[in-house]
Amino acid sequence: MPAMKLHKGNTLSPKVSVAVATPVILLLALAVLSLYDLSLADRYQYMRRASASSPSSTSSPATSSSPSSSASPTTGGEAYDVTRGEWVPDAGAPYYTNLTCPFIDDLQNCMRFGKPSLEFLRWRWRPDGCDLPRFDAARFLEAMRGKSMAFIGDSLARNHVKSLLCILSQVALPVEVGTAPEMDVTGRAANLSNSTLGLGLWDIHLDTADPRWAAHIADFDHIVLSATNWFFRPSVYYERGRAVGRNSGVDSNVTAELPVPRAVRAAFRTALGAIAAREGFRGKAVVRTLTPAHFENGEWNTGGDCVRTRPFRRGERALGAVEAEFRAAQVDAVRETEAAAKKNGVELLLLDITEAMALRPDGHPSRYGHRPGGTVEGSFVVDCLHWCLPGPIDLWSELLFQMLAAHH
Repeated sequence: MPAMKLHKGNTLSPKVSVAVATPVILLLALAVLSLYDLSLADRYQYMRRASASSPSSTSSPATSSSPSSSASPTTGGEAYDVTRGEWVPDAGAPYYTNLTCPFIDDLQNCMRFGKPSLEFLRWRWRPDGCDLPRFDAARFLEAMRGKSMAFIGDSLARNHVKSLLCILSQVALPVEVGTAPEMDVTGRAANLSNSTLGLGLWDIHLDTADPRWAAHIADFDHIVLSATNWFFRPSVYYERGRAVGRNSGVDSNVTAELPVPRAVRAAFRTALGAIAAREGFRGKAVVRTLTPAHFENGEWNTGGDCVRTRPFRRGERALGAVEAEFRAAQVDAVRETEAAAKKNGVELLLLDITEAMALRPDGHPSRYGHRPGGTVEGSFVVDCLHWCLPGPIDLWSELLFQMLAAHH
């Protein structure tokens, strides 16, 4: 994401959903993926229902108001949007458990730490008018033969990586082939920065991609880009090296307030522009949209929790205004950089999971990402932002499969 610098010694204004979103930039050349090639898919957020009269027929993808795709067509027939739908009961077993996948971080290991109800595992996402195919690990690996993929974002990106690894490990166990550490823009990785992790004021350079990840763009065939939660931190925004604004609640001599969604839009536009312009990168850049938190009866620091055991029904809970603005900012950033990316041979895609995940308050660890008496991070006890593994987050990998591998 954009270049950031942390001011030491400042205090954090409490904000919902950011407490446990560790700002880790993941540049992971997944070993299990690096053995395979890629077969490209179409870019729109539609799949195709098979036509009974002509099962072998094909047609071009339907256009969409969104600039990119959350899944791709798999067969000929009528197009349908996989981003709109509902969670329906599913008696099938999850792709993996904490006993069959060795990659689950304790903070998302809800089975191990005794989440009272496992009802959250008994639902699947059904787009309007169709069924979403299950993830086919063998086909994904075959489609990714000889290719690598980077996940750039915060700890929710790591959450996604672990989901994907767990699904793939049921077919082939990943083997580590490199020793490069995850990159952390806060300086938590001592070999990257001498600064210490703090929860103070940030300098965010909206027009400059952080070279600690941007320098690696051409090393990968595909990039999955995310991270929105850390924009809630008290921040001063810079362009061309000059302070141009701040977000609310910042004690600074910068008087102009810049709406946070506008900063999100600028930062994603800069990041996508850096990817599109990078010499040697001609793959797909996927933007994953915002995933809402589900704290109720308080915030992360005021006793909030997430104890529901079933998904919301569609229409039962409206998407919050802030979440809607953040998602819109991401969509706008993709739309604004799509033409330049295409000119340079780069395809931009949208992994739009916001609506689906807004309906899953039951899929978070809550107090069950650690032993009783333990914490999520520091003094934080409850996690209603990250997702249990296995859990609803496995949908992200199902959609990624449709975007990158379904045509292979």
